[in-house]
Amino acid sequence: MLPRLACSCLPAHLLLNRSRMLTPTVEVRTTADGSSTLYVPALDEHYHSTHGAIQEAQHVYLGAGLAPVMAAATGMVWVLEVGFGTGLNALLTLQYSLASPHPIFYDTIEKYPLPPAVIGQLGVERYVLNPELLDYHEQIHAAGWNTPVALTPQFALLKLAGELQHTPLAEDTYHVIYFDAFAPEKQPDMWTDEIFQQLYAATAPGGCLVSYCAKGSFKRSLQAAGWEVDRIPGPPGKREMTRAWKRA
Repeated sequence: MLPRLACSCLPAHLLLNRSRMLTPTVEVRTTADGSSTLYVPALDEHYHSTHGAIQEAQHVYLGAGLAPVMAAATGMVWVLEVGFGTGLNALLTLQYSLASPHPIFYDTIEKYPLPPAVIGQLGVERYVLNPELLDYHEQIHAAGWNTPVALTPQFALLKLAGELQHTPLAEDTYHVIYFDAFAPEKQPDMWTDEIFQQLYAATAPGGCLVSYCAKGSFKRSLQAAGWEVDRIPGPPGKREMTRAWKRA
């Protein structure tokens, strides 16, 4: 399987050595469900909800996004994640794919890839008790950047090191978008009208975008780009989350 980028060659700015990427200083924190997240002191921001990293991922990205799309799928499902982070969403999506008849191609974009030493400090063996999943966790992080790799017959991964704004995406491609950027007040350049226009163009008709964020300004930007926005219950600790559809 090949990635659905808009051209066959990656732009030069994506052909970066991981050692050259600038990663903010982070601290490992344990969330309420026992799973780990990272805290960025410079932003006063966590990578996941402190009420439970796994709970948030399962509720927002798999439950509200992937599950309804997979239920309606007739073939391969294309997922785009904005913000690879610790790889938790990728791991849980791979796990989901193992019991699905529809294969998943998972593209994920990360401006600041984490060094292996930080990944090792997450201590995933404390809360991922399935040895097979632990092995997949290692494979996800061992996979090279900017090179597609099939981790199972049902799950292929492409990790892109770079900025979403400068990543060419093929139109009408993705069935689900996990929008997992830092909060708008922490990373405002990721929450612009232009970003959501770019993602709308890249979404397949009938596809959706899901995010933990429920801010009114976010929803208005989505609507301005053409999305149809749902207000749905959020994960523990959040009253609402956002799901937006590109209607067929």
